[in-house]
Amino acid sequence: MLVKINLRDQVRDYLLSEMITGNLKIGKTINLAALARHLKVSVTPIREALTQLQQAHIIKAVPNRGFIIAELDVEEAEDLYELVANLEVMAIENSEFNEEDIIKLKNQQDVFENATDAISRIQADLEFHRLLAKGYKNNLALKILNDLKTRIFFYERAFTNDDSFYNKSDNQHESIIAAIADDNVPTASLLLKMNWMLILNYIQKKLTE
Repeated sequence: MLVKINLRDQVRDYLLSEMITGNLKIGKTINLAALARHLKVSVTPIREALTQLQQAHIIKAVPNRGFIIAELDVEEAEDLYELVANLEVMAIENSEFNEEDIIKLKNQQDVFENATDAISRIQADLEFHRLLAKGYKNNLALKILNDLKTRIFFYERAFTNDDSFYNKSDNQHESIIAAIADDNVPTASLLLKMNWMLILNYIQKKLTE
């Protein structure tokens, strides 16, 4: 049972967790009454949480159906990846990285390379990117990034199961880490944007096949 403090935020975090683990899939209707029974809360904080997720474009309201996780769309993908790439570049350009940060990035890269299934690989990749941006002292930008990446999860879950695709991303991650370790922020920024565009190009191709 959820503690009756910030119920809306707790419900929102629960729903995001269910999305990231793959329990809530594209096209799935979110049943308010069933969710209220499961979490043992009223429908009010659930509706508030769903409204927040709708405003973040993670879900959408459909007449006579309620809230669902929206279908994938090539134009949305282009907007998402371009925005995330630019926000992350801005984040690393306004961050300072120390030796501990570099070690954490290298360790997370190991997790990414050794992931054994699609969801674990995507989660490891998103965590790598979170570590890149976490030093940015702009909490609003970081929150926006988090929301955008929750939506991005569905695109990558649908299309990025090809190991050969991830081998290219592996190399870019390692180059990003090396550039940051050398205090070469312009190169790191360029590589970071290329990394997101690599994924976008792949997803654009899949969505238009």
